[in-house]
Amino acid sequence: MDGAAVRLGGRTIWKDVDLTIGAGEYVALLGPNGAGKSTLLKAVLGVQPLSAGTVTVLGRRVRRGNDAIGYLPQRRWFDPDLRVRGIDLVRLGLDGSHWGLPLRRRRDWRRRVDDVIDLVGAGAYAHRSIGELSGGEQQRLLIAQALVTGASVLLLDEPLESLDLNNQQAISGLVRRVCREQGVTVLLVAHDVNPVLPHLDQVVYVARTRALSGRPADVIRTDTLTSLYEAPVEVLRTSDGRLLVVGQQETMSFHPQG
Repeated sequence: MDGAAVRLGGRTIWKDVDLTIGAGEYVALLGPNGAGKSTLLKAVLGVQPLSAGTVTVLGRRVRRGNDAIGYLPQRRWFDPDLRVRGIDLVRLGLDGSHWGLPLRRRRDWRRRVDDVIDLVGAGAYAHRSIGELSGGEQQRLLIAQALVTGASVLLLDEPLESLDLNNQQAISGLVRRVCREQGVTVLLVAHDVNPVLPHLDQVVYVARTRALSGRPADVIRTDTLTSLYEAPVEVLRTSDGRLLVVGQQETMSFHPQG
């Protein structure tokens, strides 16, 4: 992003955003509720027009429908009675907008779907109905769906929401492995940075119409976070050297003035 800004309904969501993310980086997008984190993802997708500045991905201006960008929106809930299998859900990432008109030969799509299901470790339950699966299992299959086109950039909007701690850590580690093994660049929105913090290359905070970015050790600081959230947030270092963020940031909201 170069000087990027978005206004909605006459209100500035964020402005003057300069942001560079390198290939294969794992980046967390953090900030109070209402600060514009999801809006930033949509701008990268090309579905949210900018009011100023530019956004380029892989050297090109963003556009709708770019197979190089995989997107997982905020948590979807599946009815327990839904009979769609996990493997079919993943396949929808290839040709879901072309019902009855497969985009690829059957052998080709089956190989690609099988490969990405193996990548996320979902092979043991991919043929079960999606409604029967746990939240962590569903999330693995949704990540597979976002990657099945061969995306080299992955945008995840709160993928850890409503997951228990074990599944949060497992999904965070899975995303890190996808970055390392596949060279996929990941931009992940999260309320709680702790599950992803050990894996991150960069952190982007959106607050008060601005965006601050940097390496975790430079940004995850008590003074920086307290200022951004306008409330006490403490950053601790454990005996084994890990950073831990302690605060109530997940309940805070920010409503910029237009």
